[in-house]
Amino acid sequence: MNIKSLLLGSAAALVAVSGAHAADAIVAAEPEPLEYVRICDAYGAGYFFIPGTETCLKIGGKVRTEGKWYDAYSPDSHYGTLWHTRAELNVNTATDTEYGPLKTETIIRWDWNDGNATSTNLLWAYISLGGFTVGKTDSQFNQFTGYAGDVINDDVVYDGPYELNQITYNYDAGNGFTAVISVEDSNSGSGATGSNGEDSHNHYAPDVVAGVGYKAGAWGFKVVGGYDSIVEEGAIKARVDADFGAFSAFLMGGWNTDGDKLNKYAGAGGGGAASGIGWGDWAVWGGVGVPINEKLKWNLQLAYTDSKIFAATTNVKWNPVKNLLIEPEVSYTNWDSINQDQWAGILRFERNF
Repeated sequence: MNIKSLLLGSAAALVAVSGAHAADAIVAAEPEPLEYVRICDAYGAGYFFIPGTETCLKIGGKVRTEGKWYDAYSPDSHYGTLWHTRAELNVNTATDTEYGPLKTETIIRWDWNDGNATSTNLLWAYISLGGFTVGKTDSQFNQFTGYAGDVINDDVVYDGPYELNQITYNYDAGNGFTAVISVEDSNSGSGATGSNGEDSHNHYAPDVVAGVGYKAGAWGFKVVGGYDSIVEEGAIKARVDADFGAFSAFLMGGWNTDGDKLNKYAGAGGGGAASGIGWGDWAVWGGVGVPINEKLKWNLQLAYTDSKIFAATTNVKWNPVKNLLIEPEVSYTNWDSINQDQWAGILRFERNF
């Protein structure tokens, strides 16, 4: 055998061995691409894209605990001290569509009270698109006007219903003019069973709320009306707001279409609930808010009704650090028609996230 034959044979053997090893080699799978969470700032702070979708998600909530002394809403309250703790979870979604953002908002509350009583409440759950809202949220009789003042006991004098089912359309012209029309469930929310003992069984007609508003510079004005289809009466509220920088103020008045009757929009909730006393023909609310510095604000609210309920509340809102609120509040209520009054206090601690 010559040298040439030996080299060719050796090369062939090496190729054969290499081929066999190559056939047995383990090939590692390509790693899946890692998708990081993307920030979605089109709808405000805190939103992020749900991975693999074009839907934005925001999760927030609060934890609150407060001590209460007596009850500003009841002339018969004899509780020396009550301690109430709440956890709240907020889940918001938003997706861009050809009709504008498709949004949902869900708020769930868990409350724990003295006596080991725990309750869960689906506070809000609604869908909104193109100005329309459908689902459960507070009545537009309250939402559209901005509720009352910046105090805890703001509705000791009843200012309207809160949680109920509705179909609502909100209009914003972009020049300060706004409007709302809402069809609200007559069989949900306060007053749903008939405020004066009316039989609401098999009642299918909805309640209706409508309002208009205008804001220019430091001033804002809104008027809203609600019709209770069970009682066949209603109420109108008008509100003026002003923000002067050094302080803000509001004045709001309400008129009952029949002062001899209660209805869902001029009822006996709040401080009249225990005694069954409503507005009478009218009610008025007013208040001021004074920011003392970036961490401290003082608020005052006063209210009075034709039925001679007087309610006064003042508080201080202190934010020692971001998203932590410490809020002491004192309230006084007088029911002149039954010659009773009540002092009450609250000390609240709240952490928002």
